[in-house]
Amino acid sequence: MTKKLRVGILFGGRSGEHEVSLASAKGIMEAINKDKYEVVPIGITKAGQWLIGQAAQQLMLGNSDLQSTMDDLRWEQLSIQNPKSKIQNQLDVIFPVLHGTFGEDGTVQGFLELVDIPYVGAGVTASAVGMDKAICKDVFQAHGLPIVTHRVFLRKQWQTLPEIVMVECEAAMSYPMFVKPANLGSSVGIHKAKNRAELQAGLHDAACYDRKLIVEQGIEAREIEVSVLGNDEPIASVPGEVIPSREFYSYASKYIDGTSELLIPAPLSQAQSEFIQQLAVRAFRAVDGAGMARCDFLMDKITGEIFVNELNSIPGFTPISMYPKLWEASGLSYSNLIDRLLELAIERHQDKRQSQTMFDVNKAE
Repeated sequence: MTKKLRVGILFGGRSGEHEVSLASAKGIMEAINKDKYEVVPIGITKAGQWLIGQAAQQLMLGNSDLQSTMDDLRWEQLSIQNPKSKIQNQLDVIFPVLHGTFGEDGTVQGFLELVDIPYVGAGVTASAVGMDKAICKDVFQAHGLPIVTHRVFLRKQWQTLPEIVMVECEAAMSYPMFVKPANLGSSVGIHKAKNRAELQAGLHDAACYDRKLIVEQGIEAREIEVSVLGNDEPIASVPGEVIPSREFYSYASKYIDGTSELLIPAPLSQAQSEFIQQLAVRAFRAVDGAGMARCDFLMDKITGEIFVNELNSIPGFTPISMYPKLWEASGLSYSNLIDRLLELAIERHQDKRQSQTMFDVNKAE
């Protein structure tokens, strides 16, 4: 009998997207092939406490009132080189679904690199770049990808010189504008500003979530999304379109009211679909992505012009999330998608191990 791979599902975390992460982890736990994998839930509370076993299961179910420390897990215990590890050196791969800060931003990826465990998804650099919307736009622009007009400000600029910030926005763009924290996802802290008062309120709220704020030109747009899968040879799913139940695809319309409509595949011409798929792969490669990402686009309803909006390196993975639904429409089921992502994680880890990490100074010329 073939030995089951031991998969750690890492979820929760100190992020404004903690609850989304719980839902993603629950979806994966229910869909993963139990005949092939032994699953180890690893939860991180909002306070940063790492948990395994029953405590992690309770966290996944939304029980934040965890009194027992019987299942506490220290970071160093994850190391496959640590003989005292609670997981007995048997963790083969980790599937992180830590959306947002302290999870999608390269921090956890760096830790997993240090302890030498294969993990699903982008590496440190791609995670950090994809998380920071401002830097990501710079990278897209450098690679010739179309993006909307935008301005970036630090929280301190907003706090000390609010009038100058708003004047600069109004000089570069027209209303409506979108205000976002640069380092967050799931539409947390995002506001559509139709006038100066709403711009001020949006900047004030976005500054609660990040030290860097981004203001983008709003356009009357269709919201198109594409899922990307792969390492060195990524492929793109069929495009999907989001018809928001509110003015834009907000947190509430994504995860609470559930009334936004997802059109899969998106009603596009073949030429439009292929062009958007090509842009998605180019965006993925631009940040040196790996494993998975969801690339989001804006398509001007009047001109048909297409803009790359952002790249999510750990997209929502709930049963109703766009990333798995797009692959399902492309012929890859939720369960098989999980299989493929785990394969890609191990493949990438093996590829990285081909690189020498030591240098013989005696051979230096």
